[in-house]
Amino acid sequence: MDMSELTALLTRDGLALLDEVGPVESSGDVARAVSRLRAAGHSPELVSAVVGQAHLRVKAAAKFGEFAERMLFTRAGLEQATRLNVATLHAVRMRRAGITAVTDLGCGIGGDSLAFAGAGLTVTAVDADEVTAGIAAYNLAPFDATVRHGQAEEFLSASGGNVRLPRTESADSSARSAHSRAKRSAADGAVWLDPARRTAGHSETRRLSASDWSPSLDWCFEVARSHPTGIKLGPGLDRDLIPDDVEAQWVSADGSVVELVLWSGALARDGIRRSALIVAGGQTHELTAEADAEDAPVRELGAFVHEPDGAVIRARLIGDAARMLDAGMLDEQIAYLTGDAAVTSPFVQSFRVRETMPAHPKTINAALRANDIGRLEIKKRGMDIDPAVFRKKLTLKGSQQATLLLTRTPAGRVAILADRV
Repeated sequence: MDMSELTALLTRDGLALLDEVGPVESSGDVARAVSRLRAAGHSPELVSAVVGQAHLRVKAAAKFGEFAERMLFTRAGLEQATRLNVATLHAVRMRRAGITAVTDLGCGIGGDSLAFAGAGLTVTAVDADEVTAGIAAYNLAPFDATVRHGQAEEFLSASGGNVRLPRTESADSSARSAHSRAKRSAADGAVWLDPARRTAGHSETRRLSASDWSPSLDWCFEVARSHPTGIKLGPGLDRDLIPDDVEAQWVSADGSVVELVLWSGALARDGIRRSALIVAGGQTHELTAEADAEDAPVRELGAFVHEPDGAVIRARLIGDAARMLDAGMLDEQIAYLTGDAAVTSPFVQSFRVRETMPAHPKTINAALRANDIGRLEIKKRGMDIDPAVFRKKLTLKGSQQATLLLTRTPAGRVAILADRV
């Protein structure tokens, strides 16, 4: 969406037309909606904006639920936005720390700011992209929030605990009021930072430096030393870049690791430097530690195999999870645990072992026939195998289901036929 499309959309007629169009799900729906609206005489800019937003609202329901029906988005902004249930946890932490105001630098379409404002915090939201800032302003309009278009570094600089406002202040009273409010938010409240990757694409294959973000991580860490701060980053961040004086919290939502947040000042909890937060089924569970956990010893395959949640793996708390389960490592380089105790936890997926065998299709097929397996989940760790390709080598004609774990042990590559607990 460009500014001309946003301007056309943000009118009484434009927003009414968006509500009238309703959900646009498939590419066929998009084509039909465009044809119908163009035939009705609407401008190309308005048609593009309305149909695009109707389509994005459908996609946004997974992150924002029913709120998506009254929000606006950009495609990139939706992809990068925090899920509302996770953003709510950010807001809860702010409130528990006694924070009453927050400056959201790099607010995007306003996902986190929505949660902050909904929790009663006074919000000043800033984004470098003019269209994105306009959309955030629309989404935050019902709340106690001010949205500004500008660069984070220009809006706020931290030096010796002091806050300096941008040099390009507007002369009118409303702008001065907004700046004064932002200053109170930054000085007396907290800062939320969501720096963008400068590199193209989303690959984690290249080792990144602190300057590969905008604002740079060095600048973000400087802010964090002067203010209570939350810095939202990708979960695959190079751990060598994490400062020693922050709490690093990896967050998993419904089985996927969605973010790493670095908390500083009043937002960092005493005695905690590593955290794995699991959000699933409307519940949250957290594993915390003062530092990376020491791994549990390697042991032979037992009656159960446990796969730690990705947040536990990223936080390097696998050893603590193993000790909770009276389990050991299946291999010192592989994130599978094993033990004989019939216990599980929210921090792992557990599997009851049926049998183990060499990881050869012929041997596995014999076991599948013997166990009448027709539906098979395939998981792998430590083996250069594409599960989709490997599945084509298997014969699945039975009536039962099972899980096949392809992995490496000190004794070599094995296949473990198991059932989910």
